[in-house]
Amino acid sequence: MLDDITRQFEKIDDFLYYPVLMIVLIVAGVYFTLRTKGVQIRLFKESCKLIGEKNDDKGKVSSFQALMVSTASRVGTGNIIGVSTAICLGGPGACFWMWIMCIIGAASAFIESTLAQIYKRKDAEGNAYGGPAYYIDKAFHSKKMAKLFCIFLIATYAIGFNLLCSFNLQTSFQTYSFYDEMTTPYIIGFVIALLVGICLMGGGKRIVKFTSLIVPVMGILYVIVSFIVIGINIKNVPAMFSDIFSDAFDFKAIFGGMAGSCMILGIKRGLYSNEAGVGSAPNASASAHVSHPVKQGLVQTLSVYIDTLVLCTATAFMCLSTGVDRNSAVSGAPYVQNALSSVFGDIGPSFITISMILFAFTTLLGNLYYVDNALVFLNNNIPLSNQFRRVFKFECVAVIFLGSAVSVDIAWAIADITMGGMTLINLPACMILGGVAIKALKDYEKQKKAKKNPIFKASDIGIDLAEVDFWKDEEASGNTEEAEAESVQVAEE
Repeated sequence: MLDDITRQFEKIDDFLYYPVLMIVLIVAGVYFTLRTKGVQIRLFKESCKLIGEKNDDKGKVSSFQALMVSTASRVGTGNIIGVSTAICLGGPGACFWMWIMCIIGAASAFIESTLAQIYKRKDAEGNAYGGPAYYIDKAFHSKKMAKLFCIFLIATYAIGFNLLCSFNLQTSFQTYSFYDEMTTPYIIGFVIALLVGICLMGGGKRIVKFTSLIVPVMGILYVIVSFIVIGINIKNVPAMFSDIFSDAFDFKAIFGGMAGSCMILGIKRGLYSNEAGVGSAPNASASAHVSHPVKQGLVQTLSVYIDTLVLCTATAFMCLSTGVDRNSAVSGAPYVQNALSSVFGDIGPSFITISMILFAFTTLLGNLYYVDNALVFLNNNIPLSNQFRRVFKFECVAVIFLGSAVSVDIAWAIADITMGGMTLINLPACMILGGVAIKALKDYEKQKKAKKNPIFKASDIGIDLAEVDFWKDEEASGNTEEAEAESVQVAEE
């Protein structure tokens, strides 16, 4: 029975990504790249500068803080497990297709985050909130479509990703002698579900604070360790690049087994990891307090690069440079652990396990941040009752527990399908409203050329003021003195 259900999910998954999502992702990414004249590459230096821009209103979320929220959500077990799975099942060429989708996908990330800023909403305290549901409503003139997106988002982040994250975590324990496939997954699932449950129910503040501090450090340490492994195996690097490119362009093999090819797996796992165009990061982007929507759009392109070009590439190079065996039996954590063991011995697997625990824990908590936004939208922006929140959080914890023992195939299929559903609603909405984001970009560049610190007015690009909560003319006027002071500084630089 379970095998039949799994096969049905896999059939849907295969069709969804080839040809449907592959075409949508590539067309949208290329379209936005051309329309913005390669904004994700052309204004890369500007994006880096904007990270350090100060927010004078300390009570508001800064551009950098919003970047950290979205990056924390992107960076997780997918950077380790997703890459390993793609390489083991699809081949080293998957790495190349991850890079391609990252670069063109960054343009989609720019558009969706810029739109989230333009159409963000204001709460009673004057703080900003929003996300794709709000601009999807505007694009399709349909709350039903926006609510369908929210349903897919909840299915993705409360069920699909949590199942997968829990499963991925427990696979990192398979290398140890005490691992028993009948009991260990349930024990690990229970422990991680309990810890997440404590935090969700209002306790565990020290745990949350500890992980929020240690995970960025762990991410940097992970990259450093990968460089050490690559350095020790430097003689294998030329052959590694040869394998990546020869496999990436082996079209006979790709079209011979399309669904399981390096191209499709690279696209799948790249999307799972960096989420460009999925519609998740804009939920965080909308909360940022910036003087121009384009600033947050540019900053969010960096989050995609950090995730894929840095962390995913670190995992791929670390594994491929060692030359350890790759096959379906070791796909996931074991392949990465074997690679580190070849250099660090018994310490290698332990390092990956610790990384997985920390990444998984913060990812599980971060996933539910997005879910909260979607639930509020479905409830017509009325705050949820405490009783509903408690019941829902309990159900999320139960999913985490079950995820540790589900089939790997069904875990990946559910996550892929629900995420695909989000993407198929979000990207068409972005294409419909893309002209608004392009006009905002032109307005931004025009002001930069005039040596000004860009200040956005919705009316300047023809947006009806009734459609936005922010960006009113009087609101922009209130920031004029601050903008002029910053413009002088820009001119001097």
